Amino acid sequence: MATPGELPRGPGWAFEVKWDGFRAIYTDERYYGRSGLQLSGPELPDFGVPIDGELVAFNAKGLPSFNAMQQGVKPVFVAFDVILPELTYARRRELLEELDLTISPRFTDREATTEAAKELGLEGVMAKRLDSFYRPGVRSPDWIKSKFFRTNDFIIGGWREGVRKLGALLVGSPTPQGLAYRGRVGGGITSATEAQLLPVLKELARPDSPFAGPAEKGNYVEPLLVVEVRYGDITPDKRLRFPVFLRMRPDKLPTECIDES
Repeated sequence: MATPGELPRGPGWAFEVKWDGFRAIYTDERYYGRSGLQLSGPELPDFGVPIDGELVAFNAKGLPSFNAMQQGVKPVFVAFDVILPELTYARRRELLEELDLTISPRFTDREATTEAAKELGLEGVMAKRLDSFYRPGVRSPDWIKSKFFRTNDFIIGGWREGVRKLGALLVGSPTPQGLAYRGRVGGGITSATEAQLLPVLKELARPDSPFAGPAEKGNYVEPLLVVEVRYGDITPDKRLRFPVFLRMRPDKLPTECIDES
């Protein structure tokens, strides 16, 4: 897993674009998200080694779009690594490029990769150390991700009604003291999201707040679902400013969320 930060300069690094899809491991002719749940993807042969990549849907302009995936466009599996922990990234990429797969391109020019990704409206850029080893389940500084807009994953702890039945989500971040309330997210929730998510939230209902501290009143739920949110900033009292719902993250567990406040 990558560490958020500024892209490094100097030799010894490769750069890839950051794909807007679902991270997935392909093994035994099946796809699995980081949560361990099986995902749907294109049929591929068994390559004899687990492949790390992203399930990505493309819009009519040929650009990666999570909205296209939500609208039923079948995803493509874009591979960017093979899971062979004893080999360096450089050697793993050589092996990956021998396989009959759609492969995420890699570059050596930091600035050119960043400018091209911005021009295409992509999510960001990844930097990977050439001599680094694959470390499953570890958030490593050998992989650095730089996003062009501020986003993070948050845990749903409740919801409130508004103009629609699902007016806003109450979200939080994991801290040593428990689930800390980070605010209400109402923007970006479409009628399709409401139809898909509201029945699940009702199934997860609980009588008391899951937040370890002050939080808005609402319909509380078991803190099991992860959502990605775009926001402008975090206020001094650690609330999200101008938050917008981007998507659900069924490929992530609540324990994988990071408190960036």
